[in-house]
Amino acid sequence: MNGILLMNIGTPDEPSVKSVRKYLRQFLLDPDVIDIPAPLRHLLVRGIILRVRPRKIAPSYSSIWMKEGSPLRVYSERMADGLRSRMPDAECEVGMRYGNPS
Repeated sequence: MNGILLMNIGTPDEPSVKSVRKYLRQFLLDPDVIDIPAPLRHLLVRGIILRVRPRKIAPSYSSIWMKEGSPLRVYSERMADGLRSRMPDAECEVGMRYGNPS
């Protein structure tokens, strides 16, 4: 059996400040994303970014959010559905590096 994995960076679960904060924490604390020593990365992310950015960008997420969910997730699932219908012998799944589905 063959398989296809559609991967993307990720998205918050919902356009709320809490969910955006959780997503940004996962994303920005990755040493491959911010390549500085861990103590400085944690200070920057937890001490500055997570205190300010979620409140500022949650409204932007709300403005593009679809009734089915995050546009990135919705369109990724639609692509997977299209591939499944065209390639019934192959497993096709969506995965996100940060957030869900991971």
